[in-house]
Amino acid sequence: MLESGPPDTDSEFSLAAIFQEAGEPLELLRFPIPTPVAHEALVRIECCTVCGSDLHTISGKRKEPTPSILGHEILGVVERLGSPPLCDVSGTSLEVGDRVTWSTCISCGECARCLSGLPQKCHSIAKYGHDIAEGKYALSGGLADFILLREGSAIVKVDPALPAEVICPVNCATATVTAAYRVGGIIEGRRVLIFGAGMLGLTAAAFAKSNAAAHVTVCDTNAERLQLSRRFGADSTIEWSNNDEEFSERASACSVDGKFDLILELSGSSEAVETACRLGAIGASVVLVGSVMKSPMVSLDPESIVRRWLCIRGVHNYAPVDLLTAINFLSDSHSRFPFGELVEKTFSLTDVNQAIEFAQNAKPVRIAIRPGFHGNTDNS
Repeated sequence: MLESGPPDTDSEFSLAAIFQEAGEPLELLRFPIPTPVAHEALVRIECCTVCGSDLHTISGKRKEPTPSILGHEILGVVERLGSPPLCDVSGTSLEVGDRVTWSTCISCGECARCLSGLPQKCHSIAKYGHDIAEGKYALSGGLADFILLREGSAIVKVDPALPAEVICPVNCATATVTAAYRVGGIIEGRRVLIFGAGMLGLTAAAFAKSNAAAHVTVCDTNAERLQLSRRFGADSTIEWSNNDEEFSERASACSVDGKFDLILELSGSSEAVETACRLGAIGASVVLVGSVMKSPMVSLDPESIVRRWLCIRGVHNYAPVDLLTAINFLSDSHSRFPFGELVEKTFSLTDVNQAIEFAQNAKPVRIAIRPGFHGNTDNS
């Protein structure tokens, strides 16, 4: 049962920000804290970064069940465990006090898709930050004090020394990038082109640079983001142009023949998808990631794709192995690249609507919500 009002001092209630309707403020409500049973864990949320998909839901561009608790880029500390306890991806039992993150997707592990290596497309999939806030599993999103982790969650323990604002996006943006590169193939020695310089694109540039790409090029419409991409490993940048001839000239300045060996399309633009497929060299891989909402159909030249041995793959969500790769990458590289600066401001949970307004107007790469935090802080 829900109760409205300010935060309660009763430790058996959790404050949560509820999404009810597009365009309306989130409502702060109190939920009873559930008791975890076998293979479940109650986690106190340390930090949740706000993804672009959350903002799209709030604005009405993306549909989600309501009422719901948004937020899926989450970092927390284990507070209580059921018996037997929930395990991490290595099979080790969690313990109270473990700092953890987990996959957005909850998978059964038994259906044909799970057994074939696609647990992120499980037949009975559930997703943190995307489910209806009702019943025992109401606390299933990051914009809250607590969250209840379920059996089937891919959980990874996180080094307490890693800054929260650095590691929080790992179970969405970073893991999606590592999944894209996993299906895209070898990075070392290849010419990489990345469409989109948001959280995904900046991460993709840093990952390619860390894995010995021969040359990393980032394309975007935003000149400031392109300049920022240089700090994340981009060797060259291309400002987007709708004119094919003009864009080809810009691409040729970044690659001898204007072609690329590994292309990640992260923007979701149909025009960028067409351009990505046109710029693939012989034997190139083109990985489509950004097209997660309805968009115009694209036109492709099948003969050209065949003659160039072009491989086009789609990636949506990721497998547990991608989350592990992502965490290892941020652990090793967060001091080399300025990931901490991408979270421009940190807000308290009680200031969540101020946070959302800032994110919608200022369009930072990320903002963070920290339950129990007072006021807001500029992290730049």
